[in-house]
Amino acid sequence: MTTQRHRSLRRLATLVVALSALAAPRAARGDGGPAACLTCHDDAVHADRYGASAHKDLACTACHLADAAVPPPSRGDQQCVASFTDTECARCHGEEAEAYRGSVHDGARLPVACATCHADIHAIRPHQGDKLRAAETCAGCHDRQQPYFESVHYTALAAGNDDAPTCTDCHGVHAIARVDNDAAGRVFHTRACLTCHDDRAMMARNDVTPVAGETYFRSFHGKNVDLGYPEQVAGCADCHTAHDVRPADDPASSVNPAHLVETCSQCHAGATASFAKYQPHADDHDRGRYPALYWTRLAMTGLLIGTFLFFWAHSLLWAVRAFVDKQRRARAGAPHATAPATGGRIFRRFTGTQIAMHVVVVVSFLTLALTGLPLKFHDTPWARAVMDAIGGPGRARFFHHAAAVVTFGYFAVALAMSVAFLRRKGGRGVLDRLLGADSLFPNRRDWRDFKAMVRWFLFRGPKPTFDRWTYWEKFDFLAVFWGMFAIGASGLMLWFPEAFARVLPGWMFNVATIVHSDEALLATGFIFTVHFFNTHFRPEKFPMDTVIFDGTLDEDEMRQERGDQLRRYEAEGRLDELVVTRPTSLARALILRVFGLLALVTGLALAAGILYGLVVGGLG
Repeated sequence: MTTQRHRSLRRLATLVVALSALAAPRAARGDGGPAACLTCHDDAVHADRYGASAHKDLACTACHLADAAVPPPSRGDQQCVASFTDTECARCHGEEAEAYRGSVHDGARLPVACATCHADIHAIRPHQGDKLRAAETCAGCHDRQQPYFESVHYTALAAGNDDAPTCTDCHGVHAIARVDNDAAGRVFHTRACLTCHDDRAMMARNDVTPVAGETYFRSFHGKNVDLGYPEQVAGCADCHTAHDVRPADDPASSVNPAHLVETCSQCHAGATASFAKYQPHADDHDRGRYPALYWTRLAMTGLLIGTFLFFWAHSLLWAVRAFVDKQRRARAGAPHATAPATGGRIFRRFTGTQIAMHVVVVVSFLTLALTGLPLKFHDTPWARAVMDAIGGPGRARFFHHAAAVVTFGYFAVALAMSVAFLRRKGGRGVLDRLLGADSLFPNRRDWRDFKAMVRWFLFRGPKPTFDRWTYWEKFDFLAVFWGMFAIGASGLMLWFPEAFARVLPGWMFNVATIVHSDEALLATGFIFTVHFFNTHFRPEKFPMDTVIFDGTLDEDEMRQERGDQLRRYEAEGRLDELVVTRPTSLARALILRVFGLLALVTGLALAAGILYGLVVGGLG
C-alpha cells in the first residue's frame, strides 16, 4: 500500500513538472536541462548526442510527461518516439504534424512515424541544410528511387551545389502527397520541376539568360501547362524521367539520341528517328545553334511588321481624309455621301451563294481564332479564361481541327468556283477573264486605283470610284490563298506529325510552329483591324456595313462606290443582271445582321486580347 502511494505521489510530481515546462516559454523549458536525468539515463542524454541536438534547449519533461510515457529501456529510442507522432511531437511541432497527418506517410497501409525519418530522437537534427542526408534517409525505404543517386541532380549535390534538388525539394518534408503514374502524377512532376526550371521566374531574378533547355513554355506542351492543363500534355518527367535525370550526352539518359524514339513513343506511337529530331527546347533567338529557326522567326516577324505598318498607315490616312470630307459636307449642309436613296433601284452586290460562303468563313475563322490564340498568348489571364470556357485543350483541339476541315472545304469550293469562272463560255479568252474587271485577280487598274486613293488621302485629287472589286478586296481574297499554304500546310504538319516525319526531319516541326503561330497572328490581326476598318469602321460605313449580309446596295451608294461597274454594265447591256426584283426578307436580314454584329464584337474582343498580349508578353 505504501509502495503504491509513493508511486502515485511520484507520478503527480512528474506531471506537475511537465505541466510547468509546457506553460513556460520554450526557451525556458531547458532550465535545469537533462542533468537530473543523467543519473539514470546517461546513454540517452549523453552530451555528444542530446547536447548537440536540435532539442538541446528542451527539458526531458517537455516530451516525457509522466512515467507512463517513458518506455522500458529495452524498447530503445526508435520505439520510444513512435508513440510521439500525434502526441508529444505535435505539442511543439503542430504545423509539421498537421501537414504530416494529410500526407501519404500517415496512411493506414504503410504508416511512417516521426522516428522512421528522425531515427535518433535524442540526437535529432533537422534535414534542412543537409540535403545529402535527406536523400539517404528517404532511400532507406524508397529503394525504387535509387536511380536518383546516378542523376545529374545528385551528382551536382554531392559536388557541393546546394541549389541541386534532393527528395524534399520536390516532395516536401512533411506534407508528402501520393504520386502515381497518372494525370495527377504528371501534374505533380511538372510543377515540381518548374519550381527550379521555370525560365521566366529565373529571368525575373536575373539568374540566367534564356538558352536552349530553358524554353519549355515556348513549346506546345509548355503553353498548355501555362494555361492550367498540365495533365493533358507531356510534362518534364515524361521525357526526362522523375529521378534518373541525366544529361543528353549520357548514354543512359532517356533523352540521349539512342533512346529518343522510345521516349517519344510513350505519347507518339508512330515516332521515328526523324520524328525524334524535333527540338522541344529550341531557342529561335540563337542563330548559332538553330539557324533555320532564327531566320524563320526573323522572316515572319518582318512580314508581320511590314504588313501591319503598311495597312495601318493606309487605314489611318483613309480615316483622316474621310473624317475631313464628312465635316466639310456637314458645314456646307450637304447630305451624307452614303445617305439612303429617296428612290431608285436596288442592285445585287453579292449572290446568296457568296453570302453563305462568307457566313461559313466567319464561323470557321472565329472558331480557329478562339481556339488558337489562347496558345499564342498563353501567359495572359484572358487566354486562360477563354480556354477554360471552351473546356480545355482537348476540346479546343477538336474544334480547331473541325474548323480547319471547314476551311479546307470552302477553299476547295472557292477554287472550283474560280476555275468555273475562268472556263465560262463567252467571247473572251481565259487570260482576258483572269485579268478582267469581274475577276478578283490583280491587274494594272488596281495599281492606278491605289495611286488615286493615295492622292485623295493627301488632298491631291478626288476620291476614285471603282469597278466590281477594289484593290483591298482583291488583297483580302488572295490572302486566303497565301494563308492556306502558310497556315494550312504548317497546321497539317502539326496535326499529323508522325505521318509527316516520314518525309521531313523533326526540326521542320519547329519551323512549322513558328510559321503557323505568326501567320495566324497576321491573319487575325489583319481581319480584326484592317479588314474591319475597310469594311465597317471607315466613316462612310460606320458602325457596320450590312451589304455582305443582305447582298444589296441602293442606287446612290452603287454610283458613289461602284460607279465604274455600273457604267460598264450599262454599256454592255448587262445592267438587268444587277437589278434586284425580290429584296431580302426582313427575317433573314435581321438574323444575318445580328450574326454580323456578334461576329464583329467577338473580333474586336480578340483584337483587344491580341494587343494586351503583345504589350504584356510580346510574341509568344
